[in-house]
Amino acid sequence: MLRKQLAHLLLILVFVLSCWPCSAQNNELTVDRIFGANEFAAENFSVNWMPEGGSYFVNQPAKSGQGDDIVLIDPLNPSDTKILIAAKDLIPAGKTEPIKIDSFQVSNDGNKILIFNNTERVWRYKTRGDYWMVDLQKNVVRQLGRKNFQPSQMKFAKFSPDGKWVAYVYDRNIYVENLNTKAITPITQAESENIINGTSDWVYEEELSLRDGFQWSQDGNQIVFWRFDTRGVGVFTMINNTDQLYPRLIKFQYPKVGTTNSAVSIGIYDFVGGETKYVKLPGDPRENYPAKIDWVPGSNEFLLQYLNRLQNTNSVLAVDATSGQFRTVFEDKDPAWVEVCRQIQWSPDGKQFTFISESDGWKHAYLIDVQTGQRTLLTPGDFDIVELYRIDQVEKACYFLASPQDATSRYLYRQAFQSDQLQRLTPANQTGWHEYSFAADGKTAVHQWSKMGQPPIVETIRVATHQPIEVKRDNSKLTERLDSLAAVEHDFLKLEIDADGQPLSIDAFIMYPPKFDRDKKYPVLVYVYGEPAGTTVTNKWGGSRELWHRMMCEKGYVVMSFDNRGAKCPRGTGFRKAIYKKIGIMNASDQAKSLQAALAKFSFLDADRVGIWGWSGGGSSTLNALFQYPDLYKIGISVAPVPNQLYYDTIYQERYMQTPDLNPEGFKLGSPITHARNLTGKLLLVHGTGDDNCHYQTMELLINELIAEDKQFEMMAYPNRSHGIYEYENTRPHLHQLMARFFLEHLPPNDSKK
Repeated sequence: MLRKQLAHLLLILVFVLSCWPCSAQNNELTVDRIFGANEFAAENFSVNWMPEGGSYFVNQPAKSGQGDDIVLIDPLNPSDTKILIAAKDLIPAGKTEPIKIDSFQVSNDGNKILIFNNTERVWRYKTRGDYWMVDLQKNVVRQLGRKNFQPSQMKFAKFSPDGKWVAYVYDRNIYVENLNTKAITPITQAESENIINGTSDWVYEEELSLRDGFQWSQDGNQIVFWRFDTRGVGVFTMINNTDQLYPRLIKFQYPKVGTTNSAVSIGIYDFVGGETKYVKLPGDPRENYPAKIDWVPGSNEFLLQYLNRLQNTNSVLAVDATSGQFRTVFEDKDPAWVEVCRQIQWSPDGKQFTFISESDGWKHAYLIDVQTGQRTLLTPGDFDIVELYRIDQVEKACYFLASPQDATSRYLYRQAFQSDQLQRLTPANQTGWHEYSFAADGKTAVHQWSKMGQPPIVETIRVATHQPIEVKRDNSKLTERLDSLAAVEHDFLKLEIDADGQPLSIDAFIMYPPKFDRDKKYPVLVYVYGEPAGTTVTNKWGGSRELWHRMMCEKGYVVMSFDNRGAKCPRGTGFRKAIYKKIGIMNASDQAKSLQAALAKFSFLDADRVGIWGWSGGGSSTLNALFQYPDLYKIGISVAPVPNQLYYDTIYQERYMQTPDLNPEGFKLGSPITHARNLTGKLLLVHGTGDDNCHYQTMELLINELIAEDKQFEMMAYPNRSHGIYEYENTRPHLHQLMARFFLEHLPPNDSKK
């Protein structure tokens, strides 16, 4: 026993030394190289497409001097660039340096630019900051709202259609600023701190991706906006113990499962009359979700997608912006749940729009008549659309992302309206993961391609032929660094499991140690997510997470991952929604069966040395694996989990599990805390105490339960870190060293074991 312990300690010492930058060989991965030195970061490229035509804007380092130029580029003639404004012309009066550009937008007439900088994070994203207006004709650069508002506190500024005004949000209200007179006028009034105008509460931002909560009408005469009344919503409190002498309380309203939501209404401000009217939506405003707005071209109506609380019905309403009256265009329903359609596109005459629905068992594109609600299926066939890029009314065809034969990949397809013939535009020899950003005219696109082990290549292409025009980022230096490392091979495979008495194929990937020997036994690390919000078995560049797994392969592990039923895979509605009301039950079972199938298939996998880890929903899945299948999993690391589903938010958890009143048994059996008494393996719990999403509170509840059951475990609390656990110096390297050491100590590789 002593000899074995010394061997384990020696192995850990070797790992620690290998993480030290000076001792690492060039062909070895270390935590510091991945997360500290940022040596393997990929270069990205994104553009702002013109609202019409095929050109795009980018900001790029000035050819001379400091700052960035904003340039206009025609992808078909990439060498013919036009500088819209040079960095030297972005120097405000009284300053000596050009303003920094975090992001920008150009007015419809091309005469003005709105620049966003000095940004600050609001929960997930940097949505708060300063805005600068640049008038190209008058050669004026000035900051908006400067005399009235505190710095770096404005949100979501946008030009009016005629470019004469800018509207933005400041401190829960919407303001409009006249760009000629500089007059600033509030168009909403938050009567108390419980009222939010023009942006959203926490749960809408997190679960419905609603942050920018207002839109100009097409003629600029109106602004439609969301209004939140948060009275009655439970207040969650976090404590910051470290940033100042005395603790600071951070309070925000967070509706937990089954509790009170904000009362949400849709307001319409009319500039002509200076009045606001509210849409009289049906039902209790706390029991429904106004989720998305799209203006109907050439009319005074807008579409509103309106979800009921259980999110099994999406009512698409056409609202008259003058009267506030509405009519129901159609309803999208499902026995489980429906999704908000974020890919609405319009026919040239504005009489029809696209809608993505799963009503026939697959994610398909439909064309909806805005007056009658009549639906026409555009993309028949037994396959899912992943993302709709464009409908072309002239050639009567759809362009979309899909992968009918392989759920681990993504490709560009063209399909003529109502035809069952698919044309793959992505070249057949480019296997892997493809993403596109289309120009307004659909002739060109920015194409990004990667696969596991291969960093992204970004290029502009001609859509019709998929012929490259110009490579924008090839990540060749990163590829060279990867090629210098020890070779880590991988495979994608399918495993057969029993799913409620029926055979089911499960997608999986496997990564092998360097110099892999099938006659040896290797410990297994399973990476898991398992919930409906994501997928893990994807043939794309995985960045630092993929590299960390590759590093663990170098240490002597086999790394695997499985996509259970319920994962966000293009495998049909039946596969995705089988998990309804069974989160923590079905996914835990499918994961265990997939692992058992892998152990039976591959003799080189050591069934006595199986570890598992995951983050967020994957952290919850890790707990369920250890607690529900203790004979199968020997060790696990659970990062930022939700041990009790009753403590998560309304919109996410109720979408997939209903409410606790309707599904009490599902909430109980699916929550890891229910099964904590079964723990026999080694467990490491990791959580940020400043996690506003999956609260540290739930970790404390689990800790109490484990203590009550006399179960030993280890834990690491990262002070004030959010759900991503990355804030403050050295956090990410520290976390990943912690995880690696835990596996090395409790699940040591032993290549000599047969």
